[in-house]
Amino acid sequence: MAMIALKAPKIEVRVVDMNAARIAAWNSDTLPIYEPGLDEVVKQRRGKNLHFSTDVHGAIKAADIIFVAVNTPTKTYGVGAGRAADLRFIELVARTIAEQANGPKIIVEKSTIPVKTAETIKDILAANARGHKFEVLSNPEFLAEGTAIADLQLPDRVLIGGERTPGGEKAIKTLVEVYATWVPRDRIITTNLWSSELSKLVANAFLAQRISSINSISALCEATGADVDEVANAIGRDSRIGPKFLKASVGFGGSCFQKDILNLVYLCEHFGLAEVAHYWESVVKMNDWQKHRFASKIVRSLFNTVAGKKIAVLGFAFKKDTNDTRESAAIAVCRDLLAEQAQVVVYDPKVQAEEIRHDVLGNGKDDPRLTVATSAYEAAEGAHALAVVTEWDEFKKLDYKKIHAAMEKPAFVFDGRNVLDLAKLRSIGFRASGIGK
Repeated sequence: MAMIALKAPKIEVRVVDMNAARIAAWNSDTLPIYEPGLDEVVKQRRGKNLHFSTDVHGAIKAADIIFVAVNTPTKTYGVGAGRAADLRFIELVARTIAEQANGPKIIVEKSTIPVKTAETIKDILAANARGHKFEVLSNPEFLAEGTAIADLQLPDRVLIGGERTPGGEKAIKTLVEVYATWVPRDRIITTNLWSSELSKLVANAFLAQRISSINSISALCEATGADVDEVANAIGRDSRIGPKFLKASVGFGGSCFQKDILNLVYLCEHFGLAEVAHYWESVVKMNDWQKHRFASKIVRSLFNTVAGKKIAVLGFAFKKDTNDTRESAAIAVCRDLLAEQAQVVVYDPKVQAEEIRHDVLGNGKDDPRLTVATSAYEAAEGAHALAVVTEWDEFKKLDYKKIHAAMEKPAFVFDGRNVLDLAKLRSIGFRASGIGK
């Protein structure tokens, strides 16, 4: 919404939420999420054609186009628990729109949702329309956290799906014109509703599949003496494969990959495609195994026990340049180490201490063996091992001679992102290892 406000100054953009604290944060000097470049965009347009408020009802009445961007978490209860998306927030928004609408509206699905969710939205709107006309479009988001502003400036594609009816085609054209303000027309793809909804799930599934595939090979590389980066470079030179998403690591995280794959698994199970469901579920299982394998390697290397030993975990966000911790590999690594009775100290430049404790231990719980440091040097002080779990650029620039001097000996480094110079670390005196090396 901030980018639309920036690129299309004649369009009035209102971002609304029932959570007053969240809206207050968006109106403050400290935004509730960290994304490089976002502060500048918001501050440039806020108060002009970009507004944040809790006036949900007023915004619905005033809008011609309503983007639905509520959370769609994986269900933790009932039918489809652990796989299906929880659509209660989507349904609540649809009912609120129907109740407050005072004329025709274009409803745009922005949340990542299961295929055929538009049908649910249309049913609820139609049952409560009170004579108003609604058109439902699917406009999934493909931007990546950490590079979202750049992704929005010149996206690979903008995908808009709608019904192939006169009303649906008109609604598609209206939304196309919004994006065409700055996106080249040949990068705006239009499809039917169901193709658009499915494309989001499949895109994330394919990207996650590549990561799990190279991570599976990283284990084989470690067993055979091959170097996973050399293998990735060799196969990535094949134009049919390409080099992207072939970076071995401790495992993928974030709000989309696992959730969308499990959604795809549930969809396949629903339609009786058991073999297809098992295939995609294996991508998630491989990712979970990689996280646990990393923690197990730390334990084995430290003479088969980390009980009472201090392990410094550098990085907690699921990737650099974001403070998002959803499904972060660091959560699993920290839990596994705590289960082995280790003293775990975490440092991340953007994630708050309370968020780290909440994600690892649960709401309101505490464990004195888990602490949070304010710098990498503080975290490493007296540690037996250092584990890099997020690829923050600052970790490449640390004074590792200083760190080595402050650690217990032998001092270990486990690079879960393959961003450090292992040979240089070994020359300092570290026992250093990476993923697939």
